[in-house]
Amino acid sequence: MQAATDAAIEIGLAVVATSLTLCAVFIPVAFMGGIPGEFFKPFGFTAAIAVLFSLLVARTLTPMMASKYMRPAAHEEETGRFKAWYLDKVRWVLAHRWQTITASSLAMVGAFSLVIFLPKGFSPAQDFGFVNLNVELPPGSRLEDGMSAYDALLQRTRKFKEVQHVFSVVGSRGGGVFITLVDSGDRERSQQQLQTAILEATRDIPGVRISTGGGGNPGSGPLQIQLTGDDSNVLAATAARLERELREVPGISNVTTSASLLQPELVIRPRSDRAADLGVTTAAISLATRIATSGDITNNLSKLNLPDRQIPIRVRLRDSARTNIDQIRLLTVPSRSGPVPLANVADVYFGAGPAEITRYNRSRNISITADRGEMALGDAMDKVNELPSMKNLPSGVRNVESGDTEIMNDIFSGFALAMVVGIFCIYALLVLLFHDVVQPITILSALPPSIGGAVIALFVFRMELSLPALMGVLALMGIVTKNSILLVEYAVMARREHGLSRFDALVDACSKRARPIIMTTIAMAAGMLPMTIGISGDTGFSGPMGAAVIGGLVASTALSLFVVPVIYTVFDDLEHGVKRRFAGLFGRAAQPVS
Repeated sequence: MQAATDAAIEIGLAVVATSLTLCAVFIPVAFMGGIPGEFFKPFGFTAAIAVLFSLLVARTLTPMMASKYMRPAAHEEETGRFKAWYLDKVRWVLAHRWQTITASSLAMVGAFSLVIFLPKGFSPAQDFGFVNLNVELPPGSRLEDGMSAYDALLQRTRKFKEVQHVFSVVGSRGGGVFITLVDSGDRERSQQQLQTAILEATRDIPGVRISTGGGGNPGSGPLQIQLTGDDSNVLAATAARLERELREVPGISNVTTSASLLQPELVIRPRSDRAADLGVTTAAISLATRIATSGDITNNLSKLNLPDRQIPIRVRLRDSARTNIDQIRLLTVPSRSGPVPLANVADVYFGAGPAEITRYNRSRNISITADRGEMALGDAMDKVNELPSMKNLPSGVRNVESGDTEIMNDIFSGFALAMVVGIFCIYALLVLLFHDVVQPITILSALPPSIGGAVIALFVFRMELSLPALMGVLALMGIVTKNSILLVEYAVMARREHGLSRFDALVDACSKRARPIIMTTIAMAAGMLPMTIGISGDTGFSGPMGAAVIGGLVASTALSLFVVPVIYTVFDDLEHGVKRRFAGLFGRAAQPVS
């Protein structure tokens, strides 16, 4: 009875240690700020609260249920063939420590080298079953001008057999087309493939600019490049060169730029010398042309008084006269000697100007967008950054991160900070629990190989290193330390309370804790497998998370069962060597080592 009580207390301490370690990982993540925090906060709070409730159940309900339903075993546990093989390998790795550490280190370096081959992005493309097309008409277009273009767009869209419903919203400057697809199981192409096919089929419709809205999915959104500068001419020339080069990049299509949106405008350029001779001011020219073409400002307009409201009276030329440049040249402006025609004091002609002027941090801005199809965001940006125009930007022109690219970089930098804070919290907590500053490093040694296992899994399943994959890695940080805690805590207890040698304590810990470690790994991997391989539903978001967790669990389990005992001996030797060294410096005898 006493032995069972001691075992329950010892296992309870291990459960508390693992639960607090998990919370130490998830709680810092829950306090991330910015856009990454909007994704990680719900994940961190949910995981931390779930772990705390599981700790409560493990310390209260589970012992009560075990005392009620568990019965003493009628026979002693026999060492099976697999367990005997495993313990034999443990003895071998303990006898060949440096060979084991070298082999595991090389495997870990090889796993991390696969990172350069992984596509990187903000969020993987998901199949929501609908596609949004943004339709933009030329500036100055009337509502009637776009109806024929919309009719052609709808007719071509309905020809796809995967399309179930189509409806459109039409405005004076454009609108959108919303396409509902049939169920993913009833079509051969994914949503992203259909987006590309629809854009190809509708590209030659005149008078409209069509781009995809990604179906509400940030993972399939367009590629966005923002160029800013103070010199508008240099900025426009740079954007034009980049646009031409982007059209030649494989996998990138439908390249558009905001600088190409021009609208017709009436240009009136005063002739200073002639206006000065006649006594005509620039303000007089401006007032006359403004009133004739667009009417006076609202505050200066006369009002028609009605019983319930006032109606402004706007006076200007007829529409036919405002488009007749000869009549505009004949407008009269006041001078020193009386009214004179506008053509005598100014050059009047029709031109074209930007439809809108955008600024970023008070600098002129031009945005370039392109559809990247199924290409990962990180790969698309790598190709863009290799273009000659991006490598040799003129002085004063800058590339500003925006859109999904900015969010992706913020997430990766925030994830790195969260990992550092999480590792520090885990180490501080383990120091408090084990009353040791060296052996917690043994437990933390399971973290790098687990991340390497996650990288290998993402590489095998051909998935992106993106937001859900990073969530899986964060979950791994707390899970993989559990296996190491089980082994190290039992070995420390066996040496301290039972007087076993280090070798015997490690072998006994591996014998007692191998089964629960493997059982928890199999259970976790089995729970993640359906969401990874897509047994039901789309795996766009859940797939990378499941793959990262499964790969990391397999790697961490192998490390915990074979390499952690070896690392434990190395740090144990280091700890006692340091103690003997400082004991000699201070003239004290070193403590004997069992």
